Amino acid sequence: MKKNRFLFAFILLLIGQVCIYNFFRPTQFVTLSILPAMIMMIPIKRDTVATLIISFISAFAVDFFADGVIGLNIAALLPVALLRFGIIRLVCGDEVFAREEDISIPRQGIWKISLILIMAQSLFLIVYLWLDGAGTRPFWFTAARFEASLLLGFLLSLLVVDILEPEKYSTNR
Repeated sequence: MKKNRFLFAFILLLIGQVCIYNFFRPTQFVTLSILPAMIMMIPIKRDTVATLIISFISAFAVDFFADGVIGLNIAALLPVALLRFGIIRLVCGDEVFAREEDISIPRQGIWKISLILIMAQSLFLIVYLWLDGAGTRPFWFTAARFEASLLLGFLLSLLVVDILEPEKYSTNR
């Protein structure tokens, strides 16, 4: 039952992402996405191939149900899923993988989780904004959009980490 809670929370957050894209566009400068945080919070026991499949299906669902270009979220999220273990290893070291523990704020601390989220969100936004602009927008506009999106997306991602935290769904409680 507790394993299904993570899946249920993941699907609810996916629906929330579709609602954000459809109904919550504060300005043209901000692209809010919680998809990178959702992918980073997938349990460590899932390998890269499973993470790539999950990220493809999640991004396709968001692209399909949201007002936007089909494939844009897919193209931006797949590099995050591909480099997920590398980002976690770079920030947290190999002990996370040796102990096969999932990342969370109580285990790694807020600073390491913040660095992981900023790296994942930055990678996502670089690809997303590069493909979305396709050389038609000036650099200053893209840079301002990146900064605003990174700041607001990071704050929203902290909420996602709290919702998908593995301690809430572990069977050891």
